Order: sequence, then structure tokens, then C-alpha cells
Amino acid sequence: MREHRVPGGIPVNKTPRSHWIGAIVAAGLAYLVSQGYALAGPSWSYPPARRSDQVDVYHRISVADPYRWMEDVDSPETRAWVESEETLTREYLAKIAGRDAIGERLKELWNYERWSAPEKHGSGWFYSHNSGLQNQSVHFVTADPSEPGRELFDPNALSTDGTVAFKSAAFTDDGQLMAYGLSESGSDWETWRVRRVATGQDLPDLIRHAKYGSASWRKDGSGFYYCGYQESDGESLKAASTYHTLYFHRLGRPQSSDVIVYRRTDDVDWFIAGSVSDDGRYLIVTATHGDEVQNTILVQELRKPAAALKALIAEPRASFVPIGNVGSVLYVQTDQDAPRNRVVAIDLHHPETVGWRSVIPEAADTLTSVSLVGHQLIAQYLSDAHSVVRRYTTAGKRLADVPLPGIGTAEGFVGRIDDAVTYFAYTDYRTPVSIYRLDLKTGSPTRWRGPRLTEYKPDSYETRQVFFPSKDGTRIPMFITAHKGTVLDGQNPTLLYGYGGFNVPEQPEFTPAIAGWLESGGVYVAVNLRGGGEYGRAWHEAGMKIHKQNVFDDFIGAAEYLIVEKWTSRSRLAIQGASNGGLLIAAVEEQRPELFAAAIAQVGVMDMLRFREFTIGKGWESDYGSVDSESEFRALRAYSPVHNVRANVDYPATLILTGDHDDRVFPAHSFKFAAAMQAADPNGRPVLIRIDLRAGHGAGKPLAKRVDEIADAYAFIRQAMGLPPDFAGKRGG
Repeated sequence: MREHRVPGGIPVNKTPRSHWIGAIVAAGLAYLVSQGYALAGPSWSYPPARRSDQVDVYHRISVADPYRWMEDVDSPETRAWVESEETLTREYLAKIAGRDAIGERLKELWNYERWSAPEKHGSGWFYSHNSGLQNQSVHFVTADPSEPGRELFDPNALSTDGTVAFKSAAFTDDGQLMAYGLSESGSDWETWRVRRVATGQDLPDLIRHAKYGSASWRKDGSGFYYCGYQESDGESLKAASTYHTLYFHRLGRPQSSDVIVYRRTDDVDWFIAGSVSDDGRYLIVTATHGDEVQNTILVQELRKPAAALKALIAEPRASFVPIGNVGSVLYVQTDQDAPRNRVVAIDLHHPETVGWRSVIPEAADTLTSVSLVGHQLIAQYLSDAHSVVRRYTTAGKRLADVPLPGIGTAEGFVGRIDDAVTYFAYTDYRTPVSIYRLDLKTGSPTRWRGPRLTEYKPDSYETRQVFFPSKDGTRIPMFITAHKGTVLDGQNPTLLYGYGGFNVPEQPEFTPAIAGWLESGGVYVAVNLRGGGEYGRAWHEAGMKIHKQNVFDDFIGAAEYLIVEKWTSRSRLAIQGASNGGLLIAAVEEQRPELFAAAIAQVGVMDMLRFREFTIGKGWESDYGSVDSESEFRALRAYSPVHNVRANVDYPATLILTGDHDDRVFPAHSFKFAAAMQAADPNGRPVLIRIDLRAGHGAGKPLAKRVDEIADAYAFIRQAMGLPPDFAGKRGG
């Protein structure tokens, strides 16, 4: 039984209906109405969604798909349903007392300066800066990082609503030209242009149909490499993206004359990346099949006319990440014979495996990335999911660890082999990002830029890392952040976040959204699930394909731990995740609905039998598995959110978030899940879908849209928990 309590201890939300006592029901409902809460139930109804007789057969098993028609997102029927759902959701959220106050407070918390770590190109240092409430950060250049920079590019001038985003940039070796990619409405599709750094003027060059990858200039500045798709593949929201290609664009020529450098034609879902070495000698190309964590490497000698690409790693037998070169020696990070990664040196003139030299051996911590800067290898590790950074010589001699401010996340360390300094960013769950300058001779970091906080006091909070056993006994870590002295009485509103997939680790990170939740008396929890990259290859594989249920078990185990340890209770526990994490939230609320008060499922992969039909979904089979395999099909069907909705189940209050321009996780995933959940229990707790217009999967989303989305989610959660608008929680001593 799950109950929500208001002052006086009266249970007011649903328990099994046969157990209600009329007087208690009346008293509870009257209290909520008096507090301005809108209640789900017979007073309103969901928009009708037609159920078709569509049935598919997989391995002799018939599977109904009654909402297949929603995959045509532009049809009049789908558009009418979307508009009706949007109206219902907006009306519901607008009636929640305190929702506007949450949004205003989030804006105040977001109003602080933010910087990126500077990168040097030629004689210029390039970085981005946000004054506080700008929808997009502005890009600057300076000759001296100790002096204010000159504005180079302001994406906010490109659209009134901030929905044109600056995705990435590449600079010529002398720093005189910048190729930059823009996207609109959150799309993964990019348009590339070229700007003169000295004047801020754009050249005529224009590249369309670019996707998934940055650009890399040749040493002489004659042109750059980029990745994309043939124009015939289109840029529609639904269309599958096939045959990713590396092109070379020669400056001053039309895109129609761009040269195809490399494309795999043996399968549609290879992803290609190419970059020029810092010394300009080599083009280094990687090819990855889908989202596999294995890849090939090819190398081309650019100084030799008509030199061909030659395979250095011909078969994708392991992960191979090029780091940089010294002469003909290429440094590579790999998990071959080292599940938690190591660094090897490969002589490109004698690339046979027997001749590889081990430079940085595998360690107990997980090696996540390495950069070659100032004749040093800067190695970034995860130690129980938080950053440790170590410096080595190119011969592999360990120099020292880079001192970090706390248990958090450090990123950056970009530079060239002759640089004397590099910069990095540091953050954790309590403190916003600060940028540090690292002197590579002394190894000492100094703070370069960081926010001056007036609206938020990080010292009021603390983060604890705890470990708990999952269903099969595996030891799972998670971070719990709360006010210092938080009372463990089971009454703390708690938000549990997870991802668990694609070898992506969950690392400590500050956001104003987390600060807003903490400030209101909440507890924020991030769990490090299997399927991620926290502990290397075995940890990832334990949450893949037929083992995906481990991820859900880990998350359920986290919820149970928080309840047993009295951090919270079932009536005060909300869960949230996005993309693969949206799948996680939908799956666990179906499997253990009694554990949660509210579920926020954002841009989730909800139809596990048809994800490969849309955009780049085919590539996800490397992590999820394929319906072509009977064993993988059965595993997929067992947890697929669209296919596991059950009637008359007391599901948590559910808010489903998607963007109408999401061309990564096609929005029909969320449409179908919402329709199925609403039909299963039309008189139960609210199941609403919030469809953001001119928004995509999340990258580049303007700040105003982010604030509105978070305010809606927090208001929805607080209402589901039965919290009054002025609830501030027990903040301890």
C-alpha cells in the first residue's frame, strides 16, 4: 500500500479502493482542494486515442501494436491528439499552486556567470561565456587569458527564442579561421560555416547535411574534414540515417565538389570520425559499428601525394581511441587485454601488435580519456565514479596526480604537444563549474574563472557516496546530496536519477536544477547503474542486451535502500531519467509501481521492438539487442515499456517529456507509451505528456525552455507527493 501524508497524518492518495473509509476520503480531498491542488480522476478525461488492430509476428509470437498510427507524427489524427494532450497538460500544470514560484526561483539560481575551459589555437585563446540567463553561451577570443576577450560569435542573435544552437567548432592551425556548426530546434542535423576570426565575417562556404561529428582542418588551412550523410537521405524527423560518411571540404568550393574520404558500405549503421594530427602529418579515421565499444583505425599520410588510407586496426575487436602522435608513434587508449583501459604506443611504420609498447598499464581505476599536452600524457580516471587525474611522461613515467577541489568531475586538458599550460573544468553535485589553469611544469592548478554565488550557498549541503547490494548481490555505488544534518525520518522528498547504458558513466555534476531541488528541502540521488562506464567493459556488458534487466534491478535496489535507510518513503520518492534513462524510468515504474510517488520519463526509448526503424536507432542494437535474435527479442519484449503496460495497476503519477523535433529518439516512442498508460487506468493518478515545441533531444536547448521544463516537472512531483506549496523540508541543524 502506498500513501501520501499531509499535516495531521491523514492518508490522502489512493490505497486499494476497497479499503477507503468515506470520511477519511472526504477529509483528505477537501484538504488538497483547499490548498489549490488539481486532482486527477473523473473530473477530467484523457484525449481519445484510437486502438488499431495492428499485429506483428516475431519468432512465432504475435505482438499487438495498437498505436502504430502515431508513428506518422504529422498526420491530422496524430496532430489532433498531440494538441489535445498539450492542452490537457498545460491546464493541469498551470493549476498547481506554487508552480510559477518554482520557475522564478530556478531563474534566480541560474543567474550566474559560466565559462568553458579556454583552448589555444595559433596565438588566440578561445572560450565561451554565459552572463547568467542567456539562452545560449557567447564565444570569445583573447590573446591573453588573463584579459577580457573579444566577442567572436553570439548564437542568441540568430533566433528570438534561442532555438538556434552553436554545436561545435574547429580552428585552423594558425587560429585565423573557425569552422562552426549550428543546429535548429534541437535537431542533430548541423549546418557548417566558416568565419574569419580577425573580422568576425563569414566566408561563402556552406555545408549542409552534417551530423554526428566535429570538423578537423588540414595543417595548411586549405580545407577541413567533416561527417554527414548524402543529401538523398533527407533530414526528416523520422527517416533512418544510413551510411555515415567522412568528407573533405576544400575552402572556397561548393559542397557539391566535396570529396568522399571514407564510408563503410557493408552495413548502414557504421559511424565514422576523422581528425588531422596536430603536426599535420596524418589523417586518423575511426569506424564504429552502431554503438559498439569496438572500432577500427585507419591512417593516411597527408604529406605523401595520393597516399591511401591504410588499416592500422582492421577489425573492431576492442576499443581503440587515438590520443596523439610524436613523429611516427601514435598513442592509443585501448581496452584490448585491459578491461579498464590502458595506453599503448604504436609505430606507424611497424604497426604489428607484437611491436606495441605499453605506456600506461591498466589500473584498478577506470581510464576514461587521455590527452597529449606539453609532452605529457594527462590521464583521466574514474575511481568509484569520481575523477582522478594523473600526469605521465610520454615514456610512461608517472609524474603526479593533479590536485582536485573535491570528489567530483574534472574535464578538459585540451592542448598541443608544445603547450606549457592547459585548462580544465571542475564540478560536483554541490558546486558550480569552475575553470582551472594547470601549469604543466609545476603540476599546480590555479582557479582561472568561477562564479560569484549570491543566490545559492553550496556549503549548506553535503554529498555522501554509499554502496548497496543489487538483486544479484553486485555492489552498486550512488551519490546522495542533501542539506547538512538532514533528518532520516523517511519523510524527505527525494529525487532518484539514473541512466545505465551505452558505456556512459554517471558522474558528479552541478546544475541549478539540482540546487533548486536541494534548496526546497529535497534529497538528490544519482545511482551508478550497470550498463554505464564506471567500471570498464565488464560493468557495461553486465547491463547490455539480454542482461538489461540488471540495470532495472540496480535502480530498484537503490530505491529500496533509500526507503530502508529512511532517507525517504514510497510516498516521497520520485524518479527521473532521460533518453536511455527515460526507458529506465518507464520500465521500473511498470515493474515496481508501488515504490514510487512520481515518475518523470524524458525523451525515452519506449518501443523496444521498433526502435531500429527510426533515425539512428539501428545503431542501438549493439547495446539493446535485436528482434532478429529470438533470445534478445524475448528480453526486449519482457521490459519494453509500450508492451508491458497493465490495466488496473496503481502506477505512480507520470509525466512524459518529449520534443516535437527530437530526431534522435523519435517522439512517437513517448506518444505510444502515453496513450497506453492513459488507457490502462483512466481514473488513476495522472499520466500526462508534455510535448515541447521547437525542441529536440536536449542538446542546445535554450535556457528559457530548460527552466520551464524543470519547473513543470518539480511542480508535478510536489503535487504527486502531496506537498503544500510552501514546503521547505527538514533542513537539519
